[in-house]
Amino acid sequence: MAKVTASVPVLDPPAWALAQRALLDLLDEGRRLFSSRYTEPDGSLRYTGRLSSRDGADDFFEPFFNWPQLYLLGGADDLLEVCARHWHGVTAQMTALGMFADEFEIGYDWFHQGESLLFTYFLTAADPAAWTERARRFADLYLDPAKGNYDPGRRIIKAPHNGSRGAREGVADSPAYPWTEAEAAQYGYPLDWLLPPGTPVPPLAEDPRLGAEMQRRLGRGDAVGNLSVAGLVANAYLATGEERYAAWLRDYVGAWRRRAEDNGGIVPDNVGPDGVVGSLLDGRWYGGHYGWSWPHGLYSIGQAAAAGALSAALATGDDGYLGFVRSTLDAVIERGVKLPFDECDSANQGRWRAHLGPDVAVPTLLVPYRHSDKGWFDHNPIQTSVPLALWHHTGAPEDRARLDTLRAAAGYDWATVRPFRDKEEAGHEEPWYAYLRGDNPDYPERILAAAHAQARRRVALLLANAGRDLPEEDIHLWQNVNPVVTEALVQLMWGGPQVIYNGGLQQARVRYFDARRRRPGVPDQVAALVSAIEPEATVVTLVNLSATEDRTIVVQGGAFGEHEIVTATATGLDPAAPAWTGRHTEYVHHEPAVAAAEHPVGGPHLTVELPAGTTVTLTLRLRLRARRPSYRAPWEVSESSI
Repeated sequence: MAKVTASVPVLDPPAWALAQRALLDLLDEGRRLFSSRYTEPDGSLRYTGRLSSRDGADDFFEPFFNWPQLYLLGGADDLLEVCARHWHGVTAQMTALGMFADEFEIGYDWFHQGESLLFTYFLTAADPAAWTERARRFADLYLDPAKGNYDPGRRIIKAPHNGSRGAREGVADSPAYPWTEAEAAQYGYPLDWLLPPGTPVPPLAEDPRLGAEMQRRLGRGDAVGNLSVAGLVANAYLATGEERYAAWLRDYVGAWRRRAEDNGGIVPDNVGPDGVVGSLLDGRWYGGHYGWSWPHGLYSIGQAAAAGALSAALATGDDGYLGFVRSTLDAVIERGVKLPFDECDSANQGRWRAHLGPDVAVPTLLVPYRHSDKGWFDHNPIQTSVPLALWHHTGAPEDRARLDTLRAAAGYDWATVRPFRDKEEAGHEEPWYAYLRGDNPDYPERILAAAHAQARRRVALLLANAGRDLPEEDIHLWQNVNPVVTEALVQLMWGGPQVIYNGGLQQARVRYFDARRRRPGVPDQVAALVSAIEPEATVVTLVNLSATEDRTIVVQGGAFGEHEIVTATATGLDPAAPAWTGRHTEYVHHEPAVAAAEHPVGGPHLTVELPAGTTVTLTLRLRLRARRPSYRAPWEVSESSI
């Protein structure tokens, strides 16, 4: 493995490095507090109620989803064991509540399962030896037709609700879907065409939009949300390297790719049990379960499509799968309008008002998130995480141009950082992109300040709500007070966006391993900043803040070692210049004379020696996705290319 040794002294520790290390310490304190106040000794959450519908299991896993991600970044050594204890405790809790069998959800939609499984994916990445058997077993629920979920002939998952007991017909265990009046007011009704305009709203059990017709039309066949299953299968591929997982992704994601091509580039949201789009909805390509008409539209479809396409591209090396995500995005962007958010028909006011702040009154590009018989509706700013994930993966000019077009059409400044939280523990892709484009230079300090504020707010809320016996309708509290906020760290340390929340896998330009302790993450007192992510110039600065202890770090190309580091140009002291310390009889130090030297690497890993109190800036030239992706640690990786 190629090696670089840092030599430039840390005389004035960068503000971002100090804030980053302080944030890591704060998150560690916060997660310990959460465990002590909200969980039992076996790791389960303190909850004495029951779950009255198919919904809810995801809410027990989501409070922990990014804890193993924090470990991968460089969190405390004991965090890995703590994460495993919580996973096992909550899994047993869900089994006792009748939601799980064989450690996996019995059957529910993948908008929700994708959220809860992020916890499993990060655990598998952090400790593949312990989690590979589960990764294989869970993915085989979909590869093995005998498990009852997948029809390989029609290339469909056989129901929107699916899991360890196979395809689970229907969308509820009650005669009518438990849709509340508040939800109906916010999102409307599924199958709204079944009730003629002007018809009085019938009682819930008699409403065809929520009763037997919904069970029959939306409870069978494939749904676009099932594309998130690709993350589960790609997780098994990364853990095992078995080609059969890549082959399944080719077949299943490829089938959705062709359906989008046949639908003018827009991915449809439903496929009947016969394999035909719209066969249960009188020919409509829209109107399916968690699809274009109800409830979230592009918000859920975009994430599922991106999770599916990026998983297939990662495992197969074929970026052609991204085409239907691009064409779907472009279709809604083309139908956008420019007006103030205050004047639009958004169904998700709270989320976007937090995102936009005072700019809600400024005209900006708003795109339609939903479509029904009445046309396109429910206008919002585009969720930037999806187009940014495409560009991050490809680095392609067309994907950058899409982001630049969206930025130019926005009525608000993409460089603005607001300390809000959203459900995805993300939402700051726009100012990060502005930073990477070179015109938001103080972003690292501002996003770290926002992360500190959010973590401290959640600690305060955590303490204020501790001890409550939560009713079922309030179980979202746990994820709302999760004090582990990782978006800033992922962006700055790994040069990657926060994971796509509804079932994606982590993206990163680089990751780190502590060479001496043989574990993932940066060593203690080491800070890292990625300031550019171009393939020809991915720029990483490493700082050893300890003035007395040496550190050794392995820099990996990509989240899964998929990028080859061709060369590394490293800063160092000019050996011809006088020593920066000067003589002991002098009253001041000399300004360090810094030079740069290029080092050949030719592999996915580079060892960096960081003597006490030193820093180095590496300019890495990468070949993106040149190698087979894997969860293997640097000391386990073979030298085979993809």
